[in-house]
Amino acid sequence: KIMMKEILNVLLVANGLFLGLSWQQARPALLRQLHPRREKNSVRDAVSVSLGKDPDAKLKSGIAGFYDGLSELWEDVWGEHLHHGYYDTGKKYTTIEAHKDAQIRMIDETLRWAGVDEGPQPKKILDVGCGIGGASRHIAHLYKSSQVTGITLSPYQASRANNISLDTGLAERCNFLVQDALALPADFAQQYDLIWSLESGEHMPNKPRFVENLISACKAGGRIVLVTWCHRDLKEQEKRLRFYERFLLYIINRCYYLPPWCSVDDYVRLFARQGMDQINRDDWTDRIAPFWPAVINTATKPVNTRRLLATGIDGLRSSIAMILMVFGYKIGLIKFGLVSCIKPPESPGYLSSSS
Repeated sequence: KIMMKEILNVLLVANGLFLGLSWQQARPALLRQLHPRREKNSVRDAVSVSLGKDPDAKLKSGIAGFYDGLSELWEDVWGEHLHHGYYDTGKKYTTIEAHKDAQIRMIDETLRWAGVDEGPQPKKILDVGCGIGGASRHIAHLYKSSQVTGITLSPYQASRANNISLDTGLAERCNFLVQDALALPADFAQQYDLIWSLESGEHMPNKPRFVENLISACKAGGRIVLVTWCHRDLKEQEKRLRFYERFLLYIINRCYYLPPWCSVDDYVRLFARQGMDQINRDDWTDRIAPFWPAVINTATKPVNTRRLLATGIDGLRSSIAMILMVFGYKIGLIKFGLVSCIKPPESPGYLSSSS
């Protein structure tokens, strides 16, 4: 049985060694994280992103810089898909090719689970948090008449995604933009019959605004598919996560430029509040279990370790976060959640312009 004291000792060491902070420096920021009402963003401004007076500008710039710095290394090792794989329970996956196949299967299984193939094929698709476009291009191959728009905060990712699409003959059907999902332009409103967000929701500092904008960009009768990292649902008598759980997420947040987490149950309530139909949810935590150990295995190969550390503080933080993600899944704190829904005709068509 894991004792809270042991967990805290491990996390304190990780905090000091990998985040470059003394306990005296970390304590004020930690208290803000553990008491969300007093929380303010404290991540560094890694790159310049035009976000105006956005109160989350530093966080979003950190996200953009993180992916600008690490996406090339990820692609060299793992290929074009920057997301978990879908695995058969009890089966061993021993090669990087098997894990890459599992990543593609994640897309296919998610589309199947969400019922995308049960109706007319989507014509216009928005990929929110598109990475370097792997999922967008795979979906474009599946739905031959579709047009896919991918958005990301990372200039490197958008450029790389467009270049790969050009090289693979998909430039006319796949377009990638540097665009904040929390500040979509008016011309995105009610344009897409499929809104696809695969592992980007965890980066959104304003979850209600995020959900509103997904809904606003969706056409009436269109489908929204959200796959994201969440913390566990709170029990009926709980008001918040336990202290050590909040501490663990705090360190992961510092490593990966993440805002406070929410649960799948929170997302379901947000979609229900906006009047969405056919809201479904699922937990695929057991289906992604081999992924993070595989990432750690590839990262510990000498050539990859040298390249990871050469990226600077973000590479160092990423190293410890991999281990903490495995730990979070094992103790039941981190969940790999799915939510899908249909937009009814009477839903709002607004787009929120800021976070």
